[in-house]
Amino acid sequence: MEASDYTNPEEYPTEIHDYLATFEQCLGSVEEMLKAMMLVSRSDVQKLEPLEQAKLDLVSVYTLNSLFWVYLTVQGVNPKEHPVKQELERVKTYMNKVKEIAEKKKASKLDKGAASRFVRNALWEPSTESEKKNKGPGKGKKRKMD
Repeated sequence: MEASDYTNPEEYPTEIHDYLATFEQCLGSVEEMLKAMMLVSRSDVQKLEPLEQAKLDLVSVYTLNSLFWVYLTVQGVNPKEHPVKQELERVKTYMNKVKEIAEKKKASKLDKGAASRFVRNALWEPSTESEKKNKGPGKGKKRKMD
């Protein structure tokens, strides 16, 4: 039986009908996404970079635990007192670690050669007056005139 079979307005208060309709649409979206994820073979996942694999695995674990959280709530169990809360927090911690690694990877690398040229040019000092006189006009090489 589909969820829409249970949408008899006489069974629940009419004020929540819109919320239930939205919830049903969201569940449909989640189901479609999970089906799409299940169609991806493990060999395709192994072709991803390790960081991308970690992101995919973490999102999968977080999604499943979140769905279990919803299930517990629907069953009348307080999920805040269930071990699933600690599991979600643990997964969030790893998600933050992966995010930090990704940000470090994207950070620009220091080009030591360019940095040393920049510092050298920033610290440039004009030459002394005696050096300017020695290099005055007419002191360089002369060109032949044809």
